[in-house]
Amino acid sequence: MPTNIGYATDDASSPLRPWPFDRPAVGREDVRIDIAYCGVCHSDVHQARAEMGGALATNFPCMPGHEIVGTVAEVGADVTRHAVGDRVGVGCLVYWGDESQRGVEDEQYQQPPAVFTYNAPDPDTGEVTFGGYSDEIVVHEHFVLSIPDALDLAAAAPLLCAGVTTYAPLTRWGVQDKVVGVAGLGGLGHLGLKLAKALGASRVVALTTSADKADGARASGADDVVVMTDEDAVTDAADSLDLVLSTIPTAFDMNPYLSLLAANGVLATVGLLEPIGEGAIDFGVVSLKRLTIGGSLIGNLQQTQEVLDLCAEHGITADIELIAADRINEAFDRLVEGDVRFRFVIDSSTLPDPS
Repeated sequence: MPTNIGYATDDASSPLRPWPFDRPAVGREDVRIDIAYCGVCHSDVHQARAEMGGALATNFPCMPGHEIVGTVAEVGADVTRHAVGDRVGVGCLVYWGDESQRGVEDEQYQQPPAVFTYNAPDPDTGEVTFGGYSDEIVVHEHFVLSIPDALDLAAAAPLLCAGVTTYAPLTRWGVQDKVVGVAGLGGLGHLGLKLAKALGASRVVALTTSADKADGARASGADDVVVMTDEDAVTDAADSLDLVLSTIPTAFDMNPYLSLLAANGVLATVGLLEPIGEGAIDFGVVSLKRLTIGGSLIGNLQQTQEVLDLCAEHGITADIELIAADRINEAFDRLVEGDVRFRFVIDSSTLPDPS
């Protein structure tokens, strides 16, 4: 009989359902983790419903989940970083794309690509990796992060993806004493506001198309809110921002956001993984103000530990709604509708028995 249980789907049109399976044995450099909680990322929905193509095309069966926290249950003979009972987490990556990449800093940008926590060929078994919507996971110790005691474990889960995904570009382009705008007020955006503040931004401005999100934005640290559907408000805020961090997950017209940037400003997008529409960027504006448009993909392992430690220092966690595992399909539908503030997290203790 299988010894593990999770929630997975075997095609794009079927809901996730209880899925008995077996995790691999613990190798000499591996850590087995009893999963306590797992965050629900919008990319989990895209992946389970086969809404992405190319390198991100879905390999079924698909068991999502890359915002994983729990405690160490077993370690391999050569493991030195973690011990049984430690509070730990696993983010988007579980192995290098090639053994030659050990020691390379930016694991997420290498070729061949690093092994993702789910929906990737498992280097040991050749089968598809299964993610954190499950009771346990076995991971090489390099890809296991330490969760500081100061962080609530459930609310820390989204930091493993949403947290580092916003932290990485904020530190790459720098926010100290700068005016930072954060576009999109979902799971990534509300953390982007909190982290920009913690990293020393002089002012943080929430950019939203929904006026009813203003109070939530201010609760997450925004000094001001610009409603992007209000043309007068956008005009009044022109040339006032040094950096716009966009967490918008679908194609959008970037021109209003570019108008907010001062000379030498940066628009960094972390949510968009698809082509933008025709006319979505006016390169006259880009050239006249010497703007930079850039992208960023999650973060490396060092940055992931850094953001966990920073959040512990500043008392930052995600705003979450804790759900039972059997509500995951409902959560997917609500996530698509934007009906969550701001991150669903699965309570793994509600998973059924694998038998």
